[in-house]
Amino acid sequence: MEDWRHAGFGLYLHWPFCQSKCPYCDFNSHVAGRVDQARWLRAFQSEIDRIGALTQGRILNTIFFGGGTPSLMEATTVQGILDRIRATWTLANDVEITLEANPGSVEAARFEGYAKAGVNRVSLGIQSLDPEDLRRLGRMHSVDEAAKAIAIAQSTFDRVSIDLIYARQNQSLQAWRDELNRALDFGTSHLSLYQLTIEDGTVFGQMHAKNLLKGLPEEDLSADMFEMTQEITRDAGLPAYEVSNHARPGDESRHNLIYWRMGDYAGIGPGAHGRLTLDSARFATEAERQPTPWLDRTLAKPGAAETIERLAPEDRASEYLMFALRLKEGASLQRFASLAGRPLSTKALDEVEALGLLAHDGDHIRTTETGVMMLNGILRALLAGRQSAS
Repeated sequence: MEDWRHAGFGLYLHWPFCQSKCPYCDFNSHVAGRVDQARWLRAFQSEIDRIGALTQGRILNTIFFGGGTPSLMEATTVQGILDRIRATWTLANDVEITLEANPGSVEAARFEGYAKAGVNRVSLGIQSLDPEDLRRLGRMHSVDEAAKAIAIAQSTFDRVSIDLIYARQNQSLQAWRDELNRALDFGTSHLSLYQLTIEDGTVFGQMHAKNLLKGLPEEDLSADMFEMTQEITRDAGLPAYEVSNHARPGDESRHNLIYWRMGDYAGIGPGAHGRLTLDSARFATEAERQPTPWLDRTLAKPGAAETIERLAPEDRASEYLMFALRLKEGASLQRFASLAGRPLSTKALDEVEALGLLAHDGDHIRTTETGVMMLNGILRALLAGRQSAS
């Protein structure tokens, strides 16, 4: 069995445009006054045709429209993309089709059209339920608009997820407790809860470098917020299944699980990444980041705006371990050894386990509640041990 079949096959489509650039965001997003959606549709369809020819005979398990702000797409654009996908691959009976959306009133008005096109799951970028923090985060919606968008989404789609950012400026532990409980009251089956990170190349990154970003939490407070988040969501019936993602059992993001379980996924659109197994070798793909060059090159020749690199066995194994240990279910030692061509060092495993950072159960290892907050250090220890053990 080819390794990717452990997790399945997904398709990611990147819509790179936003109404404005949020100061914390390091995603490949761009502000444009006008977008020729018909031209973009042709480019997406040409890439679907190209990748479909490479992956003939596969069943497509998930489709994900990410961005940027995909809810700025016209429903006819989404319909045209999904029609071409259906003509190219056999879709799984339970195919998951997710679209990321901002909760503004303009986007929410498009929800019915997306559902008619075939979207059955929406991920809403709420980010905060505090009016002042929405302003700080550069969000263009209000708390009231967020609540209305959630209600519309719940009446329109089979499954709804909401995103929130915590460990924000001047946010107290009690304030985050209250906000998280308000979010849970909406009754969505999935929550993505991210600690605010300051990334290079963002407005927040520039402000932080100049010591202008005041009120960020100390490390201990961030850790307390993380631990409290795990407790509250678990008690509410949405336990963490990944470091930052929480769901009712059965409502996990199947598309993201393809990433974390090292399945195959094709990436289409500016800056999109992919992992494809072709002729028993695994390849990493990456598309041109800038929207106009990607569009022009793709329309001139499908695939011209993409680079492809064959992954070495040890890179595949390291990538598997990095993603699998983010999951509550953990990693298979046998699968790692099969990918790498040699096992992890028993000595390194024992040392990390003795520190209380890993739990070892037969073939599986997983991070403990303490270890999940030290994941990078665990990976360094295990991979260094593997490299020295021969």
